[in-house]
Amino acid sequence: MIPFVSRAPQAEQRLWVKALAKALPEEHIMPFAELSEEQKNTCELAIVANPDPSELLALPELKWVHSVWAGVERMVMELDRPRFSIVRLIDPELASTMSEAVLAWSLFLHREMYAYQEQQERKDWRQRPMVRAQDRRISVLGLGELGKTSALRLKENGFEVSGWSRRPKTIQGVSCFHGQEGLYELLRQSDILICLLPLTEQTRGILNQDSLAYLPQNSSIINFARGAIIDEQALLSALDKQVSHAVLDVFTQEPLPQNHPYWQHPNISVLPHVSAPTHPASASQIVANNIRRYRERGEMPQIVDVNIGY
Repeated sequence: MIPFVSRAPQAEQRLWVKALAKALPEEHIMPFAELSEEQKNTCELAIVANPDPSELLALPELKWVHSVWAGVERMVMELDRPRFSIVRLIDPELASTMSEAVLAWSLFLHREMYAYQEQQERKDWRQRPMVRAQDRRISVLGLGELGKTSALRLKENGFEVSGWSRRPKTIQGVSCFHGQEGLYELLRQSDILICLLPLTEQTRGILNQDSLAYLPQNSSIINFARGAIIDEQALLSALDKQVSHAVLDVFTQEPLPQNHPYWQHPNISVLPHVSAPTHPASASQIVANNIRRYRERGEMPQIVDVNIGY
């Protein structure tokens, strides 16, 4: 018996339980709320999606949990050095989905579609200067699997692509930077800046008033990572200066509050966290395969380093 532990609405939980049960027919998957006290005392693993930490702590024999999401920083932060291991979802399909969104919204900014939307509202018939893809410098913050796949997809479409990571990395055809000075150098040459960083103590607020000031005039930003990576007030200030447009899919508080200034800002495109949604079918199959290997051979999947959050 494996509990599914989540703060999601009941309808969403039922959807996940159904998908997981189909992928793991040999196991009994059930919502945490339906567990008896005896069952809680025998669970050694759980499948989770934004779980309530108190529910995980109510499973005294828990050895590890498998998230159906790639991002687990909230769970790591709320549990504060858990006694059990955490496994996050590593889904190749997720990287492809993210790179598709990165390309789509990079083209939106590259071809200045936001400006033509504004012109339509004013009935302004005016052609804007064309910039060739090879003359548009796009930078990717974060060169993990999502960042690497997205950088290569942009490169395949003719853009000049650079990337930044905490530690040195090499990607063919992509200019790679690392460290604090490398970050500033990357920002200086970013016509479009794409954020795909994990949220850690080191990356929280990494795009702030000081760092955003390095961006060139008329640059633009895409954040498909986590809202807290960008300082909100610093971004709003930059949009009044050198940043022409921002595409934001993630926010410090979600859903974005109705009174938030992002909603009405003319130079911000707000998305409801849709850049790379986890698909229950593909995610459940990956979770199932990992659990089978553990059951059959005692092999643990790659676990999260709680010191860095991924």
